[in-house]
Amino acid sequence: MSISYAVRYAAHPDEVRSYSTQRIREAFLIDPVFVADRIQLVYTHYDRFIAGGAMPKSGPLHLDTIPPLRSEYFLERRELGIINVGSKGSVTADGTSYSLEYGDALYLGQGVREVTFHPSKEGTALYYINSAPAHAAFPSRKVAFAEADTAEAGQTENANRRTIRKLLVNSVLPTCQLQMGLTELKAGSVWNTMPAHTHDRRMEVYFYFGIPEGQVVCHFMGEPTETRPIWLGNHQAVISPPWSVHCGAGTASYSFIWGMAGENLDYGDMDGVTPAEMR
Repeated sequence: MSISYAVRYAAHPDEVRSYSTQRIREAFLIDPVFVADRIQLVYTHYDRFIAGGAMPKSGPLHLDTIPPLRSEYFLERRELGIINVGSKGSVTADGTSYSLEYGDALYLGQGVREVTFHPSKEGTALYYINSAPAHAAFPSRKVAFAEADTAEAGQTENANRRTIRKLLVNSVLPTCQLQMGLTELKAGSVWNTMPAHTHDRRMEVYFYFGIPEGQVVCHFMGEPTETRPIWLGNHQAVISPPWSVHCGAGTASYSFIWGMAGENLDYGDMDGVTPAEMR
């Protein structure tokens, strides 16, 4: 079987205050995301969200169900989002083939029975995966990088200029609760999601990539007045509970994919935290 998974349980913010560095990493860091010729997944108890990656090299990889789902097939009661962060590749869903360039996204709705990730002929395709429970079936659809709902944010003087590309969100296509997008920092900018915020009605996972060799990102999580750092390298991800801020600063510019699930699909439903309020 070419699929591996781990389970992460939810944590109360009062408990996280006492966590050591190692315990924080065990609870919230997702590493590795990509393993050659495997599908690597983490099943979280935050909104039953799943995050991971598929890295087919020597042959196709099939998305089989995993024991925590208690389902006949993976998407029996779920929806799935995929973003390719590697070379051009393709995904087959119930016999339909979708070609994915770098940055392209694919939404697969509840009820899709067979999902296969194919190797790239041009290098290594890296399929980043998010999945959430679904209560209804919406049509599967590819969303090209250029089709994203795009916004510019931040200022050069604050080192947080970035382009936000909303790929799998309700302004682009219908989903049950899953939302995904890709944010790229401009050259010379290092801060993401600053000013920071929380959104108590949704959890989130950040996947960091495009980090130059030898560079790192410090991701900040925790309650706004009880923040904790997690240092991440390229192709690592971090789970952000609903009560937690999620922002970061790198030693170089980078990109990240954000994925959310929870109570609603309102992208703007967040509680802002000014930099002066952070502790």
